[in-house]
Amino acid sequence: MTVDVNKAAGPDATPPAGPTAVKAVPVRHPGRYVSAVVALALLGAVVSAFARGRINWGAIPDYFFDDRIIDGVWNTLLLTVLSMAIGIVGGVVLAVMRLSKNPVTSSVAWFYIWFFRGTPVLVQLFVWFNLGLVFEYINLGPVYKDYWSSFMTPLLTALLGLGLNEAAYMAEICRAGLLSVDEGQTEASHALGMSHAKTLRRIVIPQAMRVIVPPTGNEVINMLKTTSLVSAVQFYDLFKQAQDIGQNAGSTVEMYFLAAAWYLIMTSVLSIGQYYVERHYARGSSRSLPPTPWQRLRAAVLPTRRTKEAAA
Repeated sequence: MTVDVNKAAGPDATPPAGPTAVKAVPVRHPGRYVSAVVALALLGAVVSAFARGRINWGAIPDYFFDDRIIDGVWNTLLLTVLSMAIGIVGGVVLAVMRLSKNPVTSSVAWFYIWFFRGTPVLVQLFVWFNLGLVFEYINLGPVYKDYWSSFMTPLLTALLGLGLNEAAYMAEICRAGLLSVDEGQTEASHALGMSHAKTLRRIVIPQAMRVIVPPTGNEVINMLKTTSLVSAVQFYDLFKQAQDIGQNAGSTVEMYFLAAAWYLIMTSVLSIGQYYVERHYARGSSRSLPPTPWQRLRAAVLPTRRTKEAAA
């Protein structure tokens, strides 16, 4: 026998109330507004100080696209690409040598990395530039023979100083990437009859790229900025051109700001390229790739469309 609870309680009885909706109140963050105000105030103070300073800001746009500045930009980019090419190739070779079971090969690689990482780049540039005190001339037999001072041009000095130094850092980056690949991959490759060189080329290095690429992108950006040191050996990069223009035009500080603006432009472009390269090599390790800047912008500008698509 079933009994209706509402009837048993009488006609005036109210039905039991259902669960009430929870009203979510977002957590307030007043500290964010305070920090934003402080940051804006500091930015305004810095801008005001530079505006009142004795700096001829009009000289910067006058020389921004000067032929000498553009030549310096191209020389800087060329030096960056060539030096990084030397550094990457040398770094891969040194990393393989460091991981070799041959004690002589491993020791030579260790000594190279120890020496070039332990001395400043500027010192290395001056050493290369002044080795004529040790080697009066370079003699390659019937191929080439000349005095060291004529052979060691500013471009060659810059390439040797930057490229060989970068090889020492790239060697450690490549070694870390190679060690990140599980040893079982190498053992399985050898069990299939693959040689050691083919295993490195087809199995180990492609997997190590995910670890090698991000710090290599940072090294490229760092190399672009380090090229400013080659002005000390009379190579006409961006900084050297800006320095000479500033001394001749009486706008030394203004040309420093101009050079800084060009360096910021170039490093920003390289940073965008680094982002997409890292995203490419992250496909095998991430379940979902992070959105690109264009995808984020489109999602922010068209939120209604995104909502409709999600509802559908």
